[in-house]
Amino acid sequence: MLENPQTNIKIKLAALWTSVVFCYLYGDYFELYTPDKVESLLTGTNVLDSPTKLLIASVTLAIPSLMVALSILLTPKVNRFLNVLIGMVFTLMMILIGINSLTPWYGFYVFLAFLESILTFTIVWLGWNWPKEVQ
Repeated sequence: MLENPQTNIKIKLAALWTSVVFCYLYGDYFELYTPDKVESLLTGTNVLDSPTKLLIASVTLAIPSLMVALSILLTPKVNRFLNVLIGMVFTLMMILIGINSLTPWYGFYVFLAFLESILTFTIVWLGWNWPKEVQ
């Protein structure tokens, strides 16, 4: 039998946030292959058509990236709070994005949004059920 040592919750959370970030990156990359996407980028008629929108998107996507490190570095109390709160926000956000992407060309986006929702819900669940110290 192979040993299966217990994984620290901080490592679990960091691994889940890493998976979330990869799903976001792949979704945005694959979107470049949808009809008229490159043309909209060249003409400036895409959804991120202003400096303000680009900044908002950058801040939004930086949060899961930062949570990879913060899940390892923060104290348990702050860590738990942020993982539950941010995990809930991103779960809801991805459910809404998935629902609004139900078109034939965006099936990949719906799949990734569904997967991201499962990952972020798992983050919320782990944060909520953070292990207590044995006295």
